[in-house]
Amino acid sequence: MSKDAFLRETVEHVDIARIDAVPILEMMGRMAFSARDLARAARIYEKMLADRDCSIILCLAGSLFSAGLKRVVLDLVRNNMVDVIVSTGAIMVDQDFFEALGFRHYVGDPAGDDRRLQEARVDRIYDTYIDEDQLRICDDTVREIADGLEPCAYSSREFIAELGRHLETREGGADSVTLAAWKAGVPVFVPAFADCSAGFGLIEHQHARPERHVVLDCVKDFLEFARIKAAAAETGLLMIGGGAPKNFAQDCAVATAFLGREERAHKYAVQITVADARDGGLSGSTLREAHSWGKVALENEQMVFCEATIAFPLMAAYALQRGTWKGRAPRRWADMLESRSGDRASVGS
Repeated sequence: MSKDAFLRETVEHVDIARIDAVPILEMMGRMAFSARDLARAARIYEKMLADRDCSIILCLAGSLFSAGLKRVVLDLVRNNMVDVIVSTGAIMVDQDFFEALGFRHYVGDPAGDDRRLQEARVDRIYDTYIDEDQLRICDDTVREIADGLEPCAYSSREFIAELGRHLETREGGADSVTLAAWKAGVPVFVPAFADCSAGFGLIEHQHARPERHVVLDCVKDFLEFARIKAAAAETGLLMIGGGAPKNFAQDCAVATAFLGREERAHKYAVQITVADARDGGLSGSTLREAHSWGKVALENEQMVFCEATIAFPLMAAYALQRGTWKGRAPRRWADMLESRSGDRASVGS
């Protein structure tokens, strides 16, 4: 089969402005099981927005934007409903930046013939397809951006900001979370940047420039994030999925002690996940467990064991329509970090 035979119908992003979620969540709050959990999680997110001292940290893991959730996050950024983003590289680069370059994700089949997909250079993400050749163009664009930068050690936040700057000069990038976050001063951290297709672009960049090249400094990521936590009066976690973003965001509550500041647990925390807590892995570990580490305070925490494409749009739509975010002051933590950009260390000579 040809590539065109697989790539026919595009995945569309859900528009939370069209979901009348308030009455739905209110009814679910009087139900039981995951319905009640989701309703309580939505109310906790609203508490974060109502608490004018609270900086909200959105964590993203899993194949979220390829599944149609990009516009949800875009609305949260544009309406000042999130102050920091911690994400996997796949979401921010291979999915968001990828679509900003003019490419799309396509409706696929989880039972599709993977041999034929591989022959046609079509990659499968469960029931979603992506054009491998277009993904390589995305990787190459990452390389070109790295080639144009001063050979220094950058945090992932600094490098993602360069992707946003690049998109501002292009047509078609208007619906990009990367671009919207850069404009809004919302720092985006990708603590495991090489663990995505975009890492191939940086491999090519460093291979071609063994003496002078860009380096992503994961420790600088942690330091910058700890500085935000230390400067914020209160913090709340809104976590979609688990993985490295969850661990990175929770750890900063303890990391402030190494900056000479008091350790302060996150005041609020919500997680939507389908991971199991029983294997001891972090993705499914409960927020009450995180309290034992001093990372999350109790009383305003909620686990929601539900698939993200179902739960996240409802919770976000509820918060958007309740309107508590109106009048909330932008934090623009990226501006604070940029004022300290002299921390960069040169690489090579």
